[in-house]
Order: sequence, then structure tokens, then C-alpha cells
Amino acid sequence: MTTDHQVEVQLDATTRTATVKWVIIADPSIGPGLVANATSCLGAAVGKVLPALVGPQVEDASARTHAGLPWTGCSILAADAAKLLQIRTKAANREGIFVADMSKHAQASRSYAEYTEAMAGTDEEAFEYYAVSLVGPRNKIDKLVGGLPLLR
Repeated sequence: MTTDHQVEVQLDATTRTATVKWVIIADPSIGPGLVANATSCLGAAVGKVLPALVGPQVEDASARTHAGLPWTGCSILAADAAKLLQIRTKAANREGIFVADMSKHAQASRSYAEYTEAMAGTDEEAFEYYAVSLVGPRNKIDKLVGGLPLLR
């Protein structure tokens, strides 16, 4: 992955052999509904910026098409809010890593304009993150999230 967020497509690679890795880390204390919302919104954000992560549509034996899915896979990991802030801060300072996040502001805002205003008025240290998504070289992502458990 380069600094302009381009990904080398590796459709034949397994999730363990692909050179690019995608993870979403979520705070399980927010509850399953908000975790589901945060992770799905982050998936949309990543898909918009990195469309090459999504494979082509596929056809089944009945000739029905199915939307393409991420060929990288996406591990969903668990961490509390303090750890999310730490990971996001470190990732944002490393070249070649794409970062998307879902903060408390995003969950609480009723409109995108309200969200934009809340974000503009908050310093980074004051953010309460509900989930953070990282995409980048496997070795860099592993260093940031190594030891975190899968979200169950």
C-alpha cells in the first residue's frame, strides 16, 4: 500500500498470506447494536477510499450474481476506548496505513452537519472512539494490534 492508499489486488492470496491486512477494532462495552453499526459504517468508509479491497461480483451455479466481498477478509478485534485512542494515534503517525474511525460524536449526531461541527470543536485527545479501522501492510498492522482478542 502506498501513501495515496492504493492496494495491490491479490485475489488468490489467503487472508494469512495477503500482504495487506484489514482490521476493525471495536469497544465491546458499547453493546452489540452500536458495535454492529460502527463496524458496518467503517466498512463503508474503507470501501469508498479503497475500492480495490472489494473483489468482483461472483456468480453461483444458478447464474445469480452476488456482490463482491473484501478479498482481504476483515478481522474484528476488541479493545477499550483508551486502547482505541492509543492505536488510532499510533496508526495515524505511520506511513502507509489508512485509518478510519467511529467516535461517540458520530453515533450521537443526528445529521452529518452536526457530526462535522462536533468533530471540528473537539481536540483529538478528547475523542471517545467506539471503533477504529486500519488497512495497511500486514507487518505494520500486526505491530499495532498484536495481542488484541477477536471480538466475540
